[in-house]
Amino acid sequence: MGINTESDITADLQIGPTSAGAVRLFVAAGEIEIPMDFTPEEAEEIAEEIRNCATAARKMGKKR
Repeated sequence: MGINTESDITADLQIGPTSAGAVRLFVAAGEIEIPMDFTPEEAEEIAEEIRNCATAARKMGKKR
């Protein structure tokens, strides 16, 4: 499955700080739970990537 492949799978995403000073992305889908911890700096880089992708997606949506 790639980034552009549609799926019927649903998942919940939670984002928050941990008591250890990390930023956790927590993905839960059915019986599967995936905690992903990042340094604050890594989290800021991820946030910037998300913003850039949102901008690109907006541009793609206008082409339709």
